[in-house]
Amino acid sequence: MKTSKDILVGFADEKLKIAFEELKRGKGAEPHLYEFLDRAFDDLKKDPFCGIKIPKKFWPKDYIVKYEIDNLWKYDLPDGWRLIYTIRANQVTILSVVLEWFDHKEYERRFGY
Repeated sequence: MKTSKDILVGFADEKLKIAFEELKRGKGAEPHLYEFLDRAFDDLKKDPFCGIKIPKKFWPKDYIVKYEIDNLWKYDLPDGWRLIYTIRANQVTILSVVLEWFDHKEYERRFGY
């Protein structure tokens, strides 16, 4: 995707950002999840629309209320993990806002599949 806009990735809140940083120092599979997410963030910086758009009928109501979203995207990570994000844009910047990540089982529970 070619654009003259700045493309950034951010977190919906500080708590999520801290959770991401803690994965780096975590145990077991956590450092691998950190690497998966970090790679996904690089991809989103190149093309915010590289994920899969989630149809509105599947959006969790709490996302609509808490984050005031008007679009919702899923990025498939290795080992069945999912990254959920929304895209915000203005005349200068496109921002992929990370809402959360979870394993496939939790993803299915959250989205009612």
